[in-house]
Amino acid sequence: GLDTAVKDYPSAERFLAEGSAADGDCLIIDVRMPGMSGLELQEHLRKNSVRAEVIVITGFADVALAVAAMKAGAFDFVEKSGDSGKLLDAVRRALEAGHRLRREGAEAEVCRSAIGLLTGRERDVFEKLVEGKSSKVIGHELGLSPRTVEVHRAHLKEKLGARKLSDLIQVSRACDF
Repeated sequence: GLDTAVKDYPSAERFLAEGSAADGDCLIIDVRMPGMSGLELQEHLRKNSVRAEVIVITGFADVALAVAAMKAGAFDFVEKSGDSGKLLDAVRRALEAGHRLRREGAEAEVCRSAIGLLTGRERDVFEKLVEGKSSKVIGHELGLSPRTVEVHRAHLKEKLGARKLSDLIQVSRACDF
């Protein structure tokens, strides 16, 4: 079960004035709305770097607009058919995708914070360690003694919560480092 709070707004303008969208939220927008269109709202969100999952609902005659919305990054589109099952399925899938997006964003933030704790030298040593280089080789490449490399290695392992090289490799993969 995903926790969901549902709010509705009579127009895109009211949503922008009173509501908010966070990364991973699910928005259901109609391509044809009074005032700002659904596509214009979607573009506004994109320009403001909101990565919400957008589901576009459309009348039969507006399928071309729905395709345009998909090309602009909408998660899905559902025709107004009275079949609420299709819409509910799309919402469920969008909320699951949004949950993944938020989790990945949180993990990336933890990575950035952890990597941000490293000094420049520790970061240099970290990069070379995960390339599989020995302390002696790293020292030679960075102009440091192997003992100094070992000190940097101990510090960065402590800061990153790593006990062994395989832990460091996992951190570098998780953080896209």
